[in-house]
Amino acid sequence: MIDESEITFGGSYLDRADRLRGDAGTMARYLADPASRVLPFWQGKPLFQENGLGPRLVWLAADDARVSGQAEGALFLGLDDRGTAHFAVDVSGLVPPDGDPAACLSLAPLQRFADLRAILGDLDHRDAAIAAPAKGIFEWRRSHGFCSNCGARNTVAHAGWRFDCPACGRPHFPRTDPVVIMLVLDGDRVLLGRQSGWDEGMYSLLAGFVEPGETIEEAVRREVHEESGIGVGDVRYLTSQPWPFPASLMIGCLARAETRDITLDPGELEDAMWIGRAEVAEALAGRHSRIRPARKGAIAQTILRAWVEDRLDVR
Repeated sequence: MIDESEITFGGSYLDRADRLRGDAGTMARYLADPASRVLPFWQGKPLFQENGLGPRLVWLAADDARVSGQAEGALFLGLDDRGTAHFAVDVSGLVPPDGDPAACLSLAPLQRFADLRAILGDLDHRDAAIAAPAKGIFEWRRSHGFCSNCGARNTVAHAGWRFDCPACGRPHFPRTDPVVIMLVLDGDRVLLGRQSGWDEGMYSLLAGFVEPGETIEEAVRREVHEESGIGVGDVRYLTSQPWPFPASLMIGCLARAETRDITLDPGELEDAMWIGRAEVAEALAGRHSRIRPARKGAIAQTILRAWVEDRLDVR
């Protein structure tokens, strides 16, 4: 069993309150309330402060001068258990292209804008689950600023969760790309692979995008066979992880191998191998002589750890 609390970017403590997104008056009142909290982003990076135990998100008051003028593009993230509204705001436009964000935005000591992927292993679970949707939405806005129907520039709508085209009226919604990631088992062995651009020695579970008109099970079988030549039979769902780089949903599955001989697709993988449970345990503990596991915080490591600890029903 894999608990949701083990999944980085999952399990937000906020009520997303999507029922309120279309209420412009309520959004305006929240943004005018100094008690509301606002998370600034700069070039896709949320603001963090080092507190001695790791980086934590920095929430500004809604009337803070650095965010109070950004209401038009504010993204409503939801309400906490006290009813306090939380927003995210992209402040990239307040910093010149060659400017220093720390100086331009008067950041306090130990505050910095940090890339989520770079600090993945140090993220607080609650912070990660809140920062992920904001990062995904801001990246979607950056790459989908014009209407795909008529070419006009879109405008932010629905509390930040939608684009509307003012010319033709077409609404545009953020996309999520489904990706399957597979614990492919042959008895007490798992199939691991590595791509050429990864850190030296890093191996992970095989993964790939789901294609249009394809079930999750079909995607698992196709991706495993394309990359490694291994045939897969039974496929079962394990867990999932939002992955905002830029906007994927990782769908973790357990798959039963029906063949064993590996035939690599060099365009996909640099190497692949069958490796036993004891060796995976050594790699997860940092004691393997040549294999490094997927990074902490990634769903691949979470699944492998659960398998090594015998917490999965693999019958």
